[in-house]
Amino acid sequence: MFRNVLIPFALFLAPFLSFGQSKDLNYFIEKSLQNNPKIPELQNLILQNKLDSQLIVAGNKWQVAGNGNAYYAPIINGWGYDMAITNGQQLSALVAVNKQIYNNKNLSLRFNSLQLQNDSLFNSSAISKQDIKKAIINQYITTYGDQLQIDFNDELIQLLTREEELLKQLTQKNVYKQADYLTFLVTLQQQQLARNELFVQYKNDYASLNYLAGIIDTTVETLSEPKLYVIQNYQPTESAYFLKYKIDSLRIENERSITRVQYRPKVNLFADAGYQSTFILNPYKNFGYNFGINLTIPIYDGHQKQLQFSKLDIQQRTLQKQQDFFDHQYHQQLQQLHQQLNDIGNLRYNIDKQIGYLETLIKVDGKLLETGDVRITDYILALNNYITAKNLVVQNQIARYQVIQQINYWNMKL
Repeated sequence: MFRNVLIPFALFLAPFLSFGQSKDLNYFIEKSLQNNPKIPELQNLILQNKLDSQLIVAGNKWQVAGNGNAYYAPIINGWGYDMAITNGQQLSALVAVNKQIYNNKNLSLRFNSLQLQNDSLFNSSAISKQDIKKAIINQYITTYGDQLQIDFNDELIQLLTREEELLKQLTQKNVYKQADYLTFLVTLQQQQLARNELFVQYKNDYASLNYLAGIIDTTVETLSEPKLYVIQNYQPTESAYFLKYKIDSLRIENERSITRVQYRPKVNLFADAGYQSTFILNPYKNFGYNFGINLTIPIYDGHQKQLQFSKLDIQQRTLQKQQDFFDHQYHQQLQQLHQQLNDIGNLRYNIDKQIGYLETLIKVDGKLLETGDVRITDYILALNNYITAKNLVVQNQIARYQVIQQINYWNMKL
């Protein structure tokens, strides 16, 4: 009867037991960063800003344009436009040049604005990478937890298989009843079924891990233990989450400076040369040129400057409120996470202690099983307690990894 159960079970396990290599956490993180389209999208935006910087430089150079104009305003029977205004007709073909001078301060602020945009994009890229890593690490931990439970079930099934052979022999010798043997056999079969369900779950979670990392692969391999340790000697000022507020504050101050510069006098040089004529007097002599300087001085615009400053003041106060709130939540959350990590460590100590007692009990019961001096129900009860405790170990270890991952997520260094 047992062989009929064992053979299909072994065939089911064959693919998993044949794994010859394993993959670690860094492999999936690297693949996810390579395959995720959001990272190159942000990098391309940074490249676009570099082109915008070149456009600003080009726009501040001498601008040359060709202008052509030809028109005729007829007067018929005394009706038509005033000849003093239109000159009747005109033909012009000019090359015009102009350049704004004393513009260095404005250019500097515009370049600074682009640099702040680049800093913000770089910071957003760092946060996006951290979010991608977080999703991968969480799924990796979940999948690795499935693997730990499978490993434990394999060990338990091996133990139960050995005991089943012994119990079968003792039953044949009438040391134990047939009902005792069948009860034990059912326990073994339940563990085999539980192991099969765990493996199905492992394959599903492994497929989800590949999906998140952008990996097209249907094979399932073993996973290495995740090397997760709490980041030490961390300074919050190094975090992209805090740098975001600093960049936004600098952006507001830069916009304030740009507003001030916009109200400074503007000086523009201009010149043109070419042909311009009304064909009234010596049209062949109407080739020439002119040049000049243009000065614009703002006088009154309805207090737009003050209104713009008021908008920026509101933005700054809002930003400061957001930063204060985030700073409070950030430190409170890290304190809670560190407390959870400490509690998980204390719980693990108690669980290991209990497992030590249960392993001793199972060994003693195993010896008594050989002589028929222990009840099968007592032995199964000890096994069930041992299974529960070992599952708690796995859950505890996974919880520890999860908390460390959350701590390191917020303690991100650029």
